[in-house]
Amino acid sequence: MASFESEPIESIEKAFARGDDGALRVAYKHHGSLVYTFCRRTLDESRAKDVTQEVFISAWKSRARYEPAKGSLAGWLIAIARNRVIDNVRAEQRHSERRASGVAPDDVHVGSQVDRIADRLLIGEALRCLSDRARQVITMHYFEDLTLRQIAEATQQPLGTVKSDLRRGLARIRHQLESAHE
Repeated sequence: MASFESEPIESIEKAFARGDDGALRVAYKHHGSLVYTFCRRTLDESRAKDVTQEVFISAWKSRARYEPAKGSLAGWLIAIARNRVIDNVRAEQRHSERRASGVAPDDVHVGSQVDRIADRLLIGEALRCLSDRARQVITMHYFEDLTLRQIAEATQQPLGTVKSDLRRGLARIRHQLESAHE
C-alpha cells in the first residue's frame, strides 16, 4: 500500500503527477467512482466502465501534463472523461445515423449536456471534500437562501468565521471546476 494513500488529497495529486508507485491505484480508489458516475450519466453501463478505464490509462500516460497547482486531479480526470464521453456519444450517433440515414449530430448540444453533468458532479465532489462546517455554510447560504448573519446566528459561529468558511469553500469549488474546463 502506498504511503501517501491516507494523506490529504493534495499529496495524492502530487504523487500522481510524479508517477509514484501505487499512485494510479490510489487515484482510482479516490476518483474512480466519480469518473464512472460521470460516464454512466451519458453512456450505457458497459461503455461507461470501458471509458472509465480509458480515462485512467490516458491520465497515467499523460501524467507529466498534470499540474496540481493548476487544478484538482478530479477536475483533470473529468476533463479527460468529458472528451472521451463526447467522442463516444458522437461515434454512436454517427453509427445510428448510418443505419437510419438521420440528421447529423448536434455537437454543441452534446458538449453542453456533458459539461452540465460534469459541473454538477464536480461541485458535489468539492462539497464532499469540504469540512462539515464549510459545507454547512455553503448549503445554508446557497440552498436555504440565508444571509451570512443568519448563518452565524444559526450555527453560533462568529460572522468572520462564516465568511471565511464560505470564501474557502467557494475557492475549493472554483478550483475543481477550473481544472475541468482548461
